[in-house]
Amino acid sequence: MTKSSAMVAGVGLACAAALYFATDVRSQDIRTPLPRTAKSPAANPSTPQKVALGRLLFWDPVLSGPKDVACGTCHHPDFGYAENRDLSIGVTGAGLGHRRRFSAGSSIPLVKRNSQTILNVAFVGSDEQGNYDPATAPMFWDVRAKGLEAQAMEPLKALEEMRGRTYADDKAIDVVVARLTEIAEYRRLFAEAFGGTRPITATNLGYALAAFQRSIVANNAPFDRYMRGDRTAMNATQLAGMRRFERVGCANCHNGPMFSDYKLHVLGVPDNAALPTDPGAEGRYAFRTASLRNLRFTAPYMHSGIFNTLEDVLEFYDDVDNGGGRRGGRNNDRNVNVSREELDPLLRQLRGVDDDDFELLAFLDALSDEKFDRNIPKTVPSGLPVGGTIN
Repeated sequence: MTKSSAMVAGVGLACAAALYFATDVRSQDIRTPLPRTAKSPAANPSTPQKVALGRLLFWDPVLSGPKDVACGTCHHPDFGYAENRDLSIGVTGAGLGHRRRFSAGSSIPLVKRNSQTILNVAFVGSDEQGNYDPATAPMFWDVRAKGLEAQAMEPLKALEEMRGRTYADDKAIDVVVARLTEIAEYRRLFAEAFGGTRPITATNLGYALAAFQRSIVANNAPFDRYMRGDRTAMNATQLAGMRRFERVGCANCHNGPMFSDYKLHVLGVPDNAALPTDPGAEGRYAFRTASLRNLRFTAPYMHSGIFNTLEDVLEFYDDVDNGGGRRGGRNNDRNVNVSREELDPLLRQLRGVDDDDFELLAFLDALSDEKFDRNIPKTVPSGLPVGGTIN
């Protein structure tokens, strides 16, 4: 490039940046920033006592069957409260993140889906205007639970996650409540948080865990600051990526402040070869739209954890855009159990996705906020290792 052509290019980029910064995207009703504070359901208003109790419970392996795994084992702040593994190892595992392995002789299978982050889980269910009902927010990849209070209890009952073979799934919650009741410090903390003569109940356990999860927010990403009026928060490349994000059709499903419509869609994402096929919700390989928030910290991606990088994800969508073929990232194909005709119509409307689209990747990075609560308690009331067997 000559000096004069470089000057022209520089002027063009500057003009483009000025145009983007001068445009008030909010007037176009494209997206809204995350709220500065999270709502709680009427039945479970947040209090400092509930949040503090929930944090201890989140890190205490006493909630698991063999007492060797905690919620925080697979939702660790080092990985954006997700896990840098494709599929989690729950009970009878040892180590943290990608170094975690099953203990010798374990007969427990892998957790069948990728561990989603709890960062900003308080805002799950938000629509394009930012409205949501925390009591009915759709949880899990298959939306099988509504609200964090219900979601928090499910891993305690799951064989692969926290129950193991210690007791039957229909006994899990009763056993955990009984264990907590035997610990004097938990009796005191539950009484402070909930009052009453018998405060340690299954309901209050779910309430405390949910209250803590709602406190883990990362809602000041460059995108949020830009949408609140700081026109220096996003650069020209990120703004160009935002326009591409809308133009190619990503916003058809990834919309609202959480960049998810929270609906089920059939994308044909490959199964993870380490497990049997996963037909998802309704038996049609449908999964909930993932949020695009904090992707910088939460690889790998998709329900099967099949894609290590965002470039792999874009390559998969590029493959769909180009009519199929054998190009889908690590697994080199769409899911063999999903025909092109069964793919969601919105997916088939994607146009122009490119796996090396630096503008689009720059915009996705603008949705990450690195300033979030990473505090881990030094001890937990049970006296067990914090986070379970992770060292």
